[in-house]
Amino acid sequence: MKILGIESSCDDTCAAVVEDGRRILASCIASSADEQNLYGGVVPEIASRRHIEHISAVARRALAEADCTMQQIDGVAVTYAPGLIGAVLVGVNFAKSLAYAAAKPLIPVHHLRGHIAALYLTHASLTPPFLCLVASGGHSHIVQVESYTRFRVLGRTVDDAAGEAFDKVARTLGLGYPGGPAVSRAAKGGDKTAYPLPTPHVEGRYNVSFSGLKTAVLNAVNTARQKGGEVRVADMAASFEWRITEILADKLLLAAGDTNAKRICLAGGVAANGALREKLAAGAKRLGAQLFLPDLALCGDNAAMIAAQGFYERAAAPGATWANWALNGLPTLGIEEAPPMGV
Repeated sequence: MKILGIESSCDDTCAAVVEDGRRILASCIASSADEQNLYGGVVPEIASRRHIEHISAVARRALAEADCTMQQIDGVAVTYAPGLIGAVLVGVNFAKSLAYAAAKPLIPVHHLRGHIAALYLTHASLTPPFLCLVASGGHSHIVQVESYTRFRVLGRTVDDAAGEAFDKVARTLGLGYPGGPAVSRAAKGGDKTAYPLPTPHVEGRYNVSFSGLKTAVLNAVNTARQKGGEVRVADMAASFEWRITEILADKLLLAAGDTNAKRICLAGGVAANGALREKLAAGAKRLGAQLFLPDLALCGDNAAMIAAQGFYERAAAPGATWANWALNGLPTLGIEEAPPMGV
């Protein structure tokens, strides 16, 4: 079964074709990151406009690279939540129109479910259940993946997401956008002990908080400038990266120990962070658990993960495969919520 995936929840316009939820036939991305970098982060209106400009061409390119026509596609999967609402709506409306015109099922996909599905594209042997940390620009969740379509959130950020904190710290240090890779590059050669950054206290055994950590960096930078100096960028980047990855790894490993999870996974844009990968590899080894990491190319937003999850959403609802033409985009939605499939 071949699924065409469409993803437009942030600043990347993506289309992909995936076969049977596991094999990528094509994955295409048009990014506006360079333009967004001019403003130090994503400007929703600019992102939406670029999606409108690129989405048709990206979808055509994906079909061409997969050597497929729409007649050979078995369904159109699209991110319908959560995300920047203007950006999400571009993808949803395009997918609805395409599915309707080609008389194909329209399959709504939750963005975080998609990030988890990126693991299936990397690891052919991985099947639920497992424990997964999904960390990205807008989300930080510890999720028990009970099946391909059933999820339970054990912990989450109570304020900023990890990726958002990376972006804001990068902007504070003048490192550019996207913040995660920029901070990691700057941290190379830095002293991670140079700036003793806090571990914010938060209620909830597996919850995390990054607002105070981000503010601590901002305060250190402002204090140094008020005294006529500057922070050492490499040292601050290394200190911040060490602290935020330590918080994420500690919470996931705590949940893994408590639930006796023997398969631990990482997904989302922050899953590309080398320091976090190293911490989780060491922690999983101590617990006697397997660690599954997505390919670096599948950590950020992409449509292959949406197509993969779309395959499993359709398989779980065989009697509801045709589109709900009233499908709308949503800025927020829990990963536990079942998608609004049609009949």
